[in-house]
Amino acid sequence: LGLRPAPARARAADLLAAFELEAAADRQVKTYSGGMRRRLDIAASLIARPELLFLDEPTTGLDPAARNQVWDIVRALSATGATVLLTTQYLAEAEALATRVAVIDHGRLLAEGTPGELRAAGGTGTLHIRLADPDTRGRAAELLPDAVADGADPTALTVTATTSAQAAESLTRLTRDGVPVAGFSLDQPSLEEVFLALTAAPAPNGAPATSQKGS
Repeated sequence: LGLRPAPARARAADLLAAFELEAAADRQVKTYSGGMRRRLDIAASLIARPELLFLDEPTTGLDPAARNQVWDIVRALSATGATVLLTTQYLAEAEALATRVAVIDHGRLLAEGTPGELRAAGGTGTLHIRLADPDTRGRAAELLPDAVADGADPTALTVTATTSAQAAESLTRLTRDGVPVAGFSLDQPSLEEVFLALTAAPAPNGAPATSQKGS
């Protein structure tokens, strides 16, 4: 690793402290919990201060508390300027940590981009509309034939919107016709929904692409 003994010991001590492993430093690794072992693995990989770090499914099998510790470590590494390449099957993990996401299925790269870009391009969103006047819901339904009314709330409508432009067009159609809108929100699909939509597409050879792994 290019470190002399004294600097190496000092670096190891710093990492044990940073990863909250000082109290267990004299114990055998086989006595560590899964979360402690995962933190030790990452700490050991940082001895030489790498600019690029590969983490292969670092939270697999961890409980929520240990998983969150690893997440905090990854965020801290990224904040120092290091590049972290992380593979995961947990799409919520990719959404929480990644600045860029690549979706891979059976060795094929299906999509790549920021989480926001993938959500915007890879799935169907839902536009929630709240009308200012419940008496206008009938007219709103005529203007938006695909809208679904909320039986419990006479002012609420939901509309499928693949893009923000489609959502804007739906709102413009209402206001242009004199149907006042009190509020709206656009829910984009989660990365998991995008992943499922992408991997449901036929593979190049015509066979269905069943999902195994996302990165």
